[in-house]
Amino acid sequence: MSDNSTRRDFIKKTSAATAGLAIAGAVRPSRVLGANDRVRVAIVGASDRTMSSLVPAFQAHAAALNFELVAVCDIWKKRREEEPAKIAKKYGVKEPVGVRNTEELYSRKDIDAVIVGTADFQHAFHAIEAVRAGKDVYAEKPFANIMSHANEALDVIGKSKQVFQVGTQRRSTPSYQRAYEYLQSGKFGDIVAAEMTWNVNQPGRWRRPNVVPLLKEEDTDWKRYLINRPFEPFNARKYLEFRLFWPYSSGIPDQWMVHQIDTVHWFTGIPHPRSVTANGGVYFWKDGRSNFDTMTAVFDYHDAKTDKAFQVVYSSRMTNEAGGVKEIYYSNGGTLNLDTNKVSSEGGLKEGPARAMGMKANLLQPVTLADEGGIETAADTGSDPQTVAHVRNWMDCIRSRSQKTNADIHAAYNHSVALCMTIAALHTGKRVTFDSKKRAVVAS
Repeated sequence: MSDNSTRRDFIKKTSAATAGLAIAGAVRPSRVLGANDRVRVAIVGASDRTMSSLVPAFQAHAAALNFELVAVCDIWKKRREEEPAKIAKKYGVKEPVGVRNTEELYSRKDIDAVIVGTADFQHAFHAIEAVRAGKDVYAEKPFANIMSHANEALDVIGKSKQVFQVGTQRRSTPSYQRAYEYLQSGKFGDIVAAEMTWNVNQPGRWRRPNVVPLLKEEDTDWKRYLINRPFEPFNARKYLEFRLFWPYSSGIPDQWMVHQIDTVHWFTGIPHPRSVTANGGVYFWKDGRSNFDTMTAVFDYHDAKTDKAFQVVYSSRMTNEAGGVKEIYYSNGGTLNLDTNKVSSEGGLKEGPARAMGMKANLLQPVTLADEGGIETAADTGSDPQTVAHVRNWMDCIRSRSQKTNADIHAAYNHSVALCMTIAALHTGKRVTFDSKKRAVVAS
């Protein structure tokens, strides 16, 4: 899909969606909350991820922080009719109201904030819509997989006073925070390379064979689901198994790569890659999907301020789990392994090679960064501390309104740039760069 061709439709739809709530491009002020006021939250998109992860994380802190889930907005009749009762029963709270769409949602007077858990390609759209309606937003990742969405979101959300958090929860994870602090201390030295993998062997990952037959066109709003993607006839698989089909998701880059490449931006302060090359294909799980089951991307990073550069190699396959999920950073003096949360001298410059060049050995002292361990990989992470801590950070910021969230709009924008570059590289087979002045991906 042409990125530029969607921009006019996107702005038109975003403006129409908030008609009567805000002038297009303007942000309606939110309700001023007192220290003891209850914060009223709505779900936008009662997806599997929302219900199994984000709602439990929210409810873990709702009572203590005086937050309440008051509405569940979903265009599928089944979800908006069934999920509110499930929430009330599971958490012993008042049953939220089911709402058909966001126009109805934002016409209500009892919504202060929203949690967006819609399909991958809809996150930025719904975040912009919510901010224009004066709501604070927690938006699930990936944030945007086309640049027109990312650019519009940066302009609208970046200029607003709304509290925004994107769901790259590594930024709220203690082991990653300690890794960040260690890298910032300078003890590790300059990063010279990084290797990242995400390997599984799961034929059912992102499939919904038991749910797809339940979705009927008359029970949802297919045109509203598409937003500004090219029209095609109703397809229940592309609605519920969207992660397998472009242009609704890019699959592996949208779902997994975003988490890992975001740490590069966070750890280094470099906003996006200088270039990306990538390839892959549907090599084994030939079940009608269009998104690759195997891919490899190479990222070139360059810090213009220091003229230092390094390479990141990212690989992922859904056909064999050997090697698992890894995030390993290298310096001249050793290795930072985010699976073991340990720093070691492995690969560092030893005495012999150093002496031959009139240099000194460079070997890092072993350091354990955290006891709690391992890289978060589960699809259902609602009970895990990473997601709970990340949602808590958003809620705390809503209360204080005096601190920046751990993953703000700039973090969301930066991972979106890397994501859009990767998608372009996979789809074109070309080396892809980013024009910062035009805010556009360039395939050369």
